[in-house]
Amino acid sequence: MRRGGGRPPAAGAFGTCLVAALVTGVLATGCGAAGSGRAEGAPPAGTGGGAPSSPSPRVTSDEDLCAKLVGHWSRRVLEGRTYGDYQSMGLSGGQYDILREVVDAARAAERRGTAEIGQLIDRQAREGCAARYRTGGPGGGPWR
Repeated sequence: MRRGGGRPPAAGAFGTCLVAALVTGVLATGCGAAGSGRAEGAPPAGTGGGAPSSPSPRVTSDEDLCAKLVGHWSRRVLEGRTYGDYQSMGLSGGQYDILREVVDAARAAERRGTAEIGQLIDRQAREGCAARYRTGGPGGGPWR
């Protein structure tokens, strides 16, 4: 049996560190109203206090994402600045089919001397992706 009773010295040091860590955490995070998720006195987001709040993130539809990806990579292909295959571009097999159609149409327009190739790419990518996702998405396997 130990003289003087009480805790062993190691346990006392641990308890002191634990209390210090908890106090530091409370001071660093502030003390807001219970469940408010904000410091006391801070205005709620979007009420005009402080810096303006950013809008909520918008969900991008499959069709819009497809059109952006196909448009981007179609321009890169036409510039000769591509690498790898459709998977390295982040495209599905079906999206790559759309890309090939868009690039073929853009190259034909370039040969004819059409000035607005970028608009053609955007329109063709949007139309191809709209047709692809019209029924909610492709089928036939995860890669399609």
